[in-house]
Amino acid sequence: MKAAIYSQKKDLDTFLYLSKFISELNKRGVKAIIYEQLFKDLEFSKEFSTFSNYEDVKQEKIDFFFSFGGDGTILNALNFIKELEIPIIGVNTGRLGFLASFSKDEIFSHIDEIITKEMNLSKRSVLHVTSSGTPIDFPYALNDLSVSRNETTSMITIETHINDQFLTYYWGDGLIISTPTGSTAYSLSCGGPIISPGNGILSLTPIAPHNLNVRPIVLRDDIEITLKVESRVPQYSLSLDSRLYHMKNDDVITVKKADFQLILMHPKDLSFFKTLRQKLLWGKDKRN
Repeated sequence: MKAAIYSQKKDLDTFLYLSKFISELNKRGVKAIIYEQLFKDLEFSKEFSTFSNYEDVKQEKIDFFFSFGGDGTILNALNFIKELEIPIIGVNTGRLGFLASFSKDEIFSHIDEIITKEMNLSKRSVLHVTSSGTPIDFPYALNDLSVSRNETTSMITIETHINDQFLTYYWGDGLIISTPTGSTAYSLSCGGPIISPGNGILSLTPIAPHNLNVRPIVLRDDIEITLKVESRVPQYSLSLDSRLYHMKNDDVITVKKADFQLILMHPKDLSFFKTLRQKLLWGKDKRN
C-alpha cells in the first residue's frame, strides 16, 4: 500500500509530527510518498519517494491521500486527485476544519481502521467551469465558484441562464455558486443555505445584492448555468475555491457538475450534523 503525505506547513513541529506519523505507517507496511515541496521545505531524508502533480499520483497508484492542514489544504488536494477516486483523510491542524475530520492526536488511533477502510466514505460533488475566452488552468472547484467585481467600487451585473432559460440579472458585488460541501463556507457568510452532503443540489447566493428581494436559490445539480458579466471596468474576478482568475467582460462562464466526485474518509461516529453542532456551536449557550 502507498499513502500520499500532503501539507503546506514548513515548521519544525510539522517535521517532527509527520516523521512520527510516517513511522507508524511504515510499521504497518504502508509506503509514504511525500509532496515534493514539503519534502524540500522540511528536508526529509532522501529515502522517500515524492510526488508533485496529478500524473505522479496516478503513476504511483496511491491508495490513500493524507492531508495535514485546514480545509484549504484539502481543497488544494483536488489538484492532485481529480477523477482517481483516492480517499482523502483530512487531519485538522488549522482552525475551523469542516472537511478535515481527524485531530492531530486522534488520527494515530484510527490508522488501522483507515488502512482496512473501516471508515465512512463521503462522496462530494465537484463543479466544472469553462470559459469562452480567458483560459482556466484547473477548471474545478470542490467548495464554490464566485464571480465578483474587480478593481471597482461599482456593482456588476451578472446575466444568469439555467439550461438556456433566463433566470435573472444579479446586480451587486457578485454571485456564489456552491456545492453542498461549500455551503458552510463563503455562501453561508453571505446568507446562503446549509446543505448536507450527498444532496444533488447547488445553491446560487448573491453577494450584497442591490435588490433586497433577490434571495439565494437552490437548484438541482444536473443543470448547466451560464453567466455573462457587465462591469464599468474591463475585467471581473472569478474564484474557484482558493484560486483567483481575472476574466474579461466578454468571457462567458459555463458551470456544471463534474463527471467525477471527491471522496473524503471520516470516522464512523462522525456525522455532518455532529460537525455542524461542534463547529458552529449549535446548542451552546455563550451568554454566561
